[in-house]
Amino acid sequence: MPENRPIPYEDVAESCPVVVTTGRYAGLDALRGFIIVLMALDHACYFVAKAHSHEFWGAELPHYTAALDFLTRWVTHFCAPGFFFLMGVGVVTFAASRERSGWSTRRIFRFLLIRGALLILLQFLVENPSWEFGDLSAAAGATISRGGEFPGGGTMPTLYFGVLYALGGALILCSFLIRLPNVALVIASVAALLFTQWLVVGSDAGELYSPWLRAVVIPGHTNSQLVFYPVLPWFGIAGFGMLFGRGMLSNERRAYVTGVLVGLACLILFLIDRSAVGIGDFHRVAAGWIGFLNVTKYPPSSAFVLMTLGLDLVLLGLFAFAAHRLPRFTEPLIVFGRSALFFYLLHLYLYALMGFAFPQGTTLPTMYLTWLAGLLILYPLCFWYGRFKQGKPIESIWRFF
Repeated sequence: MPENRPIPYEDVAESCPVVVTTGRYAGLDALRGFIIVLMALDHACYFVAKAHSHEFWGAELPHYTAALDFLTRWVTHFCAPGFFFLMGVGVVTFAASRERSGWSTRRIFRFLLIRGALLILLQFLVENPSWEFGDLSAAAGATISRGGEFPGGGTMPTLYFGVLYALGGALILCSFLIRLPNVALVIASVAALLFTQWLVVGSDAGELYSPWLRAVVIPGHTNSQLVFYPVLPWFGIAGFGMLFGRGMLSNERRAYVTGVLVGLACLILFLIDRSAVGIGDFHRVAAGWIGFLNVTKYPPSSAFVLMTLGLDLVLLGLFAFAAHRLPRFTEPLIVFGRSALFFYLLHLYLYALMGFAFPQGTTLPTMYLTWLAGLLILYPLCFWYGRFKQGKPIESIWRFF
């Protein structure tokens, strides 16, 4: 492994800037690469198998008759919380590196605002057309996600608010709050999650809420608007990432150890909550182990956050350990993690194109093989782009992808 020498690196993987070092922060890249590979599995299931589930408040949770069907969806739950958490880490480490390089506070703030706005534009101009393109591959009668499955209603949705939109919005919020003291940041993050749950629990699932309320806090369908990721609850997870980033700047090893302990505590609280308490979820716990693990994602319930963020923190500690001691194991994940926005935009069109070979959908084993084939195609492209990007100036437009 090269010497652990700080290298300014824009983490577009997470859709936000981050300082990546050749060895020092490799654990962050490895986790990011791991979760984006799992995310590709979810999208391959949508485009290729023509099967997909949504865990919305105000609507019945999906039912599963086979363990593989459920686990194929469940393992992808850890992606979105991981992306937002790592984005929060990136905001802090980016600001610290630029301050050392002589950037003013105003310049850092402006850069983060532009990056957040760019992500929102990419949502509507680049990502959204990929879903429409993929839907063209489904023959009549093929099972594929449609707007009628979501809370709300009205006309057919045409404007999709997905993860890039929420990442951009959360990044903009983080840029305004980057100077908050730790206690205030904890309060803001927890309040964002709890306020969302308080507001949504008392809401009418059939109501056509205003576009602003949908975009900020209540996911669902209002006429042409379909919101999966409102900004406020997902910002709460990014705020926890900012706290972790501050800990890394203070003492990296201690931050990883603390993260693992906090992650284990979150998992224990999840087990307690699902077994006895049942606080902060939008659905009752169903019977069986699938019902126990089947939680509400849109918006993220307390159980969802405890389960997913807990495991992400444990995995981050493991990947940080492996990146230093087993670099060959983490190297492929790091390649994906350091070019994740490039991966994200490219993989949507790749799997959408593959879906045309299966107009009626396919079995999960075939879908898994297609997913792996897609990763083999994407790996050399991401490897090339990572090298290409690192050769460009820090403020080059190529760094954003």
